[in-house]
Amino acid sequence: MSIVISTDNEKLDIDFIHQFLTHSYWAEGRTKEEVSISMKNCLNFGIYLNKKQIGFARVLTDYTAFGYLMDVFITEEHRGSGYAKLMMKAIMDHPDLQNIKRWMLATHDAHSLYKKFGFSAIEDPSKLMGKLVNN
Repeated sequence: MSIVISTDNEKLDIDFIHQFLTHSYWAEGRTKEEVSISMKNCLNFGIYLNKKQIGFARVLTDYTAFGYLMDVFITEEHRGSGYAKLMMKAIMDHPDLQNIKRWMLATHDAHSLYKKFGFSAIEDPSKLMGKLVNN
């Protein structure tokens, strides 16, 4: 069994990623074009088991001050085997991301995973603002 984690966009299976995301609670209905555009503007991570993609994550970043971890997933049949931890370690250890001062993410159900990598609840969420646009 061979596990590879790569940032090579040529290896990413856009159909696989889109299929998963468009059925997720956080990206339901996202079009393939939207997925493709979002990936072009991020550092993307694919995780592969025996050369077949089983997960994905992307980091929106300026490589200095800020990194936003997004669209993290492992397919359901491969969950519970430590693959998400391996992918998170690869992301946190990536040489291009070592200068980031502020990391953020949003999660509904994976708090315990992210806590292992130093993430915690925002100390003063009143300082954060957001804008949701529904087209």
